[in-house]
Amino acid sequence: MTPAEPKVKNAIVFIDGQNLYRTAKDAFGYHYPNYDIKLLAGWACSSRGWNLTDIYFYTGIPDPQDDALWHNFWSRKLSYMGRMGIKLFSRPLRYHNEDFTCPSCNKIYTSLVGHEKGVDVRIALDVIRLAHEKMYDVAVIFSQDQDLSEVADEVRRISIEQNRWIRIASAFPVSPTSKNTKGINKTEWIKIDRQAYDSCVDQNDYL
Repeated sequence: MTPAEPKVKNAIVFIDGQNLYRTAKDAFGYHYPNYDIKLLAGWACSSRGWNLTDIYFYTGIPDPQDDALWHNFWSRKLSYMGRMGIKLFSRPLRYHNEDFTCPSCNKIYTSLVGHEKGVDVRIALDVIRLAHEKMYDVAVIFSQDQDLSEVADEVRRISIEQNRWIRIASAFPVSPTSKNTKGINKTEWIKIDRQAYDSCVDQNDYL
């Protein structure tokens, strides 16, 4: 028996902050995380007629010894988000040397690059846990990380077990310059164009 589609669809938004920053940079050329999460989450849900009930935000943060400027930026931005009622999850960035080739001189250089660990796992755990707890009808994940396609499979299994209508969506910035124009496999894609993104820019200065 196919579960009935609810008239009011309650949605929870899960945002991978670094993934969103990188895709916005690729699509629109912004060089810092200038998004207002509450506005952007609201836009994504209202564009589909979903009722936004909660926002979860996940990001890696550099240690002050490694990068004091960006550590302070994220500390201030996360503090603001917390006061807005957004649920936060942060982890220290881990650094390692990475080689890259200069296209103009064909020389190889080494740069220290920061990577976040455990964010995609935390998102997956929260999406699955809250589905089991019947806390949403729609999970909106701001990410293009294909590792999360397995989460979509698990949510479908939960939907069958509970005989309940559940959907999962992937939201991401996109433009003609985007290298990646695909959302998470097995999810509904919500493409964020330049006009929509620019209407959700954070006007605060955290630097």
